[in-house]
Amino acid sequence: MELTTIPDGGVTSAKGFMAGGIASGYHSDSDRMDLALVESREPCCVAGVFTQSEFAAAPVQLNRTNLGSLGASVAKAVVINSGCANAATGPKGLENAKEERHIAADAIQCTDDDVLIASTGQIGQQLNLDQFRNSLPQLHKKITSDTKGGHEAALAIMTTDRHPKEYAVKYFDDDINTEITVGGMVKGAGMIMPNMATMIAVITTDLSLAQTAAHQALVDAVNQSFNKVSVDSDTSTNDTCILMASGEACEDYSYPIALNSPSYKRFCEALNKVTQELAKDIAGDGEGSTRMITVNVSGAETEEDADKAARAVANSPLVQTAVAGKDDNWGVIVAALGKSQAKFSQENVDLSLLGIPMLVGGMPVDYDKADVTKAYENFEVPIDINLHEGNAKTTIWSCDLTCDYVHLNGAYQA
Repeated sequence: MELTTIPDGGVTSAKGFMAGGIASGYHSDSDRMDLALVESREPCCVAGVFTQSEFAAAPVQLNRTNLGSLGASVAKAVVINSGCANAATGPKGLENAKEERHIAADAIQCTDDDVLIASTGQIGQQLNLDQFRNSLPQLHKKITSDTKGGHEAALAIMTTDRHPKEYAVKYFDDDINTEITVGGMVKGAGMIMPNMATMIAVITTDLSLAQTAAHQALVDAVNQSFNKVSVDSDTSTNDTCILMASGEACEDYSYPIALNSPSYKRFCEALNKVTQELAKDIAGDGEGSTRMITVNVSGAETEEDADKAARAVANSPLVQTAVAGKDDNWGVIVAALGKSQAKFSQENVDLSLLGIPMLVGGMPVDYDKADVTKAYENFEVPIDINLHEGNAKTTIWSCDLTCDYVHLNGAYQA
């Protein structure tokens, strides 16, 4: 199947969606947008995947109740604020989350249950609901279905992100004889480690999806993308990924797409592409980072072993700081691999850094340091490991760890 990337595509690329952002006053910079709204023209199929943290934020708790045991339902809008996480805020925080949802529902003229919410920012602060009361009606009036609206929403959900993160693709589905679009936005730069990351993502599609299909597709996509990102091995309290399916591209096809149909499999391919591109953008924008690290592990006996090996390397501060210093010290990579508890024999391992073989059959090989220096000019730093134990493989995306990361997080509340 051919996937076509949509230039400047994002959360409004799919038919049936409008979005926008507004400055509501949560940030010290009064002109900085901090409130986003993504709205479907009609109530549509939605699915969600959330943090596994025991300190799940109030919006996460409310959304889980809304979506029920299936993890999917029908809704019309997603409201996201940055600047206040509404996490570790107790019963008052949950009541504030419900009131935020009610304020949004009044502005949109839908039921409370038709609204999902997400928050990101500082933990332990209560929401200032006056800002929502003043800003949400204004925001609802200005949302649009064009690129500008989607871009504003992507800007509004940023915290320590250095740039907005958006991506969209389109493809033609022969079985239903129509073009389908999948697009989305995400925020995230620090406190990044599955499950999922300090991230908020909204993905949209104009395909008509059954609720069970929507949730399963989202779970599978997240496991292959956002759950494969690690910046600093910390997990957030607010991780939220929501999929909305308007069905507006399928007016001549009366039945929602079901699990395991040919159309479902095509959609999953497109969804995986979007979530993986957004995940890589998170890794490349890690707090204080200068390079993205891509850890590819192949030849593992099981998928679990592949994940253990790749994650141990991606999470290693020694590996991350070596990359920050443009160092060719592959010893820190094998040290991280050795503690991973993945099954392998060291005499079988092949290792390349920046595409340059460093270890073959567990033994070091000669290489030219000048080649390493030149290769470090690239933004992406690949680390390729073959365990020669089986056919399982995986990829984890990470980034280098610099002094700027310490400075930024050491003064987060200063």
